[in-house]
Amino acid sequence: MKKKYLPFLNIVFLIALALVKGWQKTEAQERAPHAVNTKLNPLLPGYFADPTIKKFGDTYYIYSTTDNIMLASGAPTVWYSKDFENWYNYTMDVPSFSTIPLVNFWAPDIVEQNGRYYLYFGNCEMGCNIYGYVSDTPIGPWKKLNENDKPVIAHNYPRPGFPSLDAQFFTDTDGKIYGYWGTWVHYNGGYAVGELDAQSMKEMKQPKNIPLTQTPGPFEAAYMMKKGNKYILMYSGASCHDETYNVRYAYANTPYGPFTPGANNPVLSTNADKSVHGPGHHSVLQDGEDYYIVYHKHDYPMTRGGLSRQVCIDKMVFENDSTIKAVEPKNTGYINPSKQKVPVNIALNKPATASSAYHLVGQNIDYTYQATLATDNNNATLWKAASNRFPQDLTIDLGEAKQVKRVFTQFEFPTFYYQYILRYSIDGKSWKVFANRSANRTPGSPMIDDHDAKARYIKLTVTGTEKQGLYAAVWNIKVYDTLFEIPLALSNKHSVNSPAINSKGALLLSLDLTQVPANKPFTTLKNSGTLGGIFKSEGTVTVQQDEHGVNSLKFGQGYLVSDQPVPQQLAWNGSYTVATWVKNPEVDKAGECLMSWCNRNAVRLANSYNAMYYNSAGYGAAGHLDYHFDMKFNRLPEANQWHHLLLTFDGMVEKIYVDGVLDNQQNMTLSSAIRQAKFIIGASDEGENYSGFMASLKMYDYALGAAEIKKQWQQSNPLKRK
Repeated sequence: MKKKYLPFLNIVFLIALALVKGWQKTEAQERAPHAVNTKLNPLLPGYFADPTIKKFGDTYYIYSTTDNIMLASGAPTVWYSKDFENWYNYTMDVPSFSTIPLVNFWAPDIVEQNGRYYLYFGNCEMGCNIYGYVSDTPIGPWKKLNENDKPVIAHNYPRPGFPSLDAQFFTDTDGKIYGYWGTWVHYNGGYAVGELDAQSMKEMKQPKNIPLTQTPGPFEAAYMMKKGNKYILMYSGASCHDETYNVRYAYANTPYGPFTPGANNPVLSTNADKSVHGPGHHSVLQDGEDYYIVYHKHDYPMTRGGLSRQVCIDKMVFENDSTIKAVEPKNTGYINPSKQKVPVNIALNKPATASSAYHLVGQNIDYTYQATLATDNNNATLWKAASNRFPQDLTIDLGEAKQVKRVFTQFEFPTFYYQYILRYSIDGKSWKVFANRSANRTPGSPMIDDHDAKARYIKLTVTGTEKQGLYAAVWNIKVYDTLFEIPLALSNKHSVNSPAINSKGALLLSLDLTQVPANKPFTTLKNSGTLGGIFKSEGTVTVQQDEHGVNSLKFGQGYLVSDQPVPQQLAWNGSYTVATWVKNPEVDKAGECLMSWCNRNAVRLANSYNAMYYNSAGYGAAGHLDYHFDMKFNRLPEANQWHHLLLTFDGMVEKIYVDGVLDNQQNMTLSSAIRQAKFIIGASDEGENYSGFMASLKMYDYALGAAEIKKQWQQSNPLKRK
């Protein structure tokens, strides 16, 4: 059976076939380390993309897609700042749809009109549409422009088959407002342009497609601006998933064109050392005669799929009204349009130690998320503990006793809460509490804690997180000896979700057929793992003995299903290991699911689904609903031979081992949906039946290490046991 993907994104996967070369590049691309002493870029501490930057009054706002969560489907987010260095995160109150929850909040834009603020964003839950909301402030609360969930720009507009995403609006000098939108446009006949009704702000008129010849090499993310009398249509090309992503432009004498391609495209692309990797989907900030391009790039080390992006800024220069000079993307260099004085961070570049630090070793990478990365004021680097078990702590040495009045803590995921305790000490031995957030259920970045203490040492102890499997991880800790104004002083809503639980270090499932009679009917098999219960046979599954005397399950159009629910420790980003001995007479190009434990229909977004496979396709080892995130076998295990296959995930890296040897790995963040999910052996939740033999299967709620994996392969071989 073919692998089934997201219904509303079928077009994505057709396009994916044409982009497979780009996908292969991400497998073995060279990676260069970020500069340690970067002054500014990335601009924001976290994974955010598709930035729209605005200045309202004396405050800067960045509206963005919240990345690294289920195909970039995180909370509706805005960042705000007055000094252009300290940015504050706020989850906006955006009403959900009437019929279904609001999940996608993609590529937002905002327009100020007659003293009100109009927010627009893309969503693909009921077709790919642009929806509109209105508020009296730039941060909400927001009210729907159409109570019946009618989009401002609908799917199939301006013509059948056209997906309406990535809308950006441009207000001309005559007061008319134009919208530009479109994605995957190289397959959809070019970008679209139309005029927004400036009275209602919720209807488009006079739509038109912009011919592909006028915007060569396009993909998505159109952005219109005006320079002199020229209309500059900027856009992103190639693939957002790899290093080919770039920014291009064309110009015209009218908002509708015709457009002439820019003379020096692309004007923003991956730099020579690849420390700025896959830049694109931008907006522009004008400050007097100066222009700044605000865009996203990939994180480092790069997370599989390229959707863990970070927001950056660089200077953009026009040679003349119709020519943009090539932008030199940088990790260093300081840009501060606000010209405001920034409070002094007395912890900057101070020594730090931690209870542990994650060491990532893989193809072309050897990187440690060391403690000192939390004091470098660099949003590209972070401290991350060695495991996702708690507690974990980080200690900063200020060098001498100083007055400490405020601590900013920027955790890895700003839209989820972290629980922690801040302590302080003069001598590093006797500790007092600076702030106790061990019961915290409010997300945010930075987390702001005020006190008044004399301290040389500041210790952060992370005791828990909102989401299962997230690490104790901090982009930056900033320490101040004075209090200062916090712009807007907003507070995020208290979460109703209970904290995640630690892994129990358990063998959850164990299926051993050595004592099961062969060639006899059965309806149930006992699970000897800690979850207990039984596996019930559905369809045709038999126990057979081969010529070597190995008892094994023979699958056809049947499978086994557990009577026990999937436990909480496997939810979201929870760690796991699945180990099995299998022999597949014929390795197919699709299907062949060995085990599934997630409900793909709960969300139907990438990385909300996990399953282990044994086929020759791009998801041959692990499937996650989107081929950009799936993991294949580098060396396909030979057909009709017994192999020990082991899939493991530690909350950071997914790995597949074949006969005790690491075959492939990738950095991941999962969003596993276990609600109403079942443990299924020999099939996925939508079929994809395995057609071979299985002698044993074990599943753990933690990641086995390399030495333990090799030992298990050697000791559990069914041929040796005979």
